[in-house]
Amino acid sequence: MKKIPKIRILVVDDHYVVRMGVTAIIENEPDMEVVAEAANGIQAIDLFNRHKPDLVLLDSRMPLKSGIQAAREIRNLCPTACILMLTAFDGDEDIHKALAAGAQGYVMKGSTSDQLVPALRAVAAGCNWIPDDVAHRLAKREEFEPLTPRELEVLHELAKGLANKQIADVMNTSLHTTKGHLKNILTKLHVADRTEAVTVAIQRGMIHL
Repeated sequence: MKKIPKIRILVVDDHYVVRMGVTAIIENEPDMEVVAEAANGIQAIDLFNRHKPDLVLLDSRMPLKSGIQAAREIRNLCPTACILMLTAFDGDEDIHKALAAGAQGYVMKGSTSDQLVPALRAVAAGCNWIPDDVAHRLAKREEFEPLTPRELEVLHELAKGLANKQIADVMNTSLHTTKGHLKNILTKLHVADRTEAVTVAIQRGMIHL
């Protein structure tokens, strides 16, 4: 009887305990095996080149190079690479960035093995895997007008607790212009004040503290 090839998986996460847990789940499946493990995005790209896995299970936020950056570079190296994002972050901007970078699926770290294993098989087979809750968050994203790069810069400075005049100085612009950006941010995020704007931006994954 001919032996069926296993799905060869590269597991990437900066937390050792998470990697061990995921690896244990994968190795318990007869049709899968972990061929390598990485703790950051730089290692992920190197090990992808070395092992040419069938699937990369990738954490979105890691030191040295994020999962988003690693996904983008891996897809540039190999446009047919299969990438499943496994992450603790469920903001709609986090999800959008991961899929835009080339991930074909998005799974939360709180998922059970019964939820993770089908996702691994589906993405390895070339299918997309977007759970209902993730799809719902992406749909909600369409309700918001995107912020411009300059508005995002202002939002980052807001998150540092800077006043309007301080933001204007940091960004080398006028106080009037800064106030205009702030007004646009509040309108686009559907919020009433700067504190709420920062809170919503963090929840959605637009900025990270």
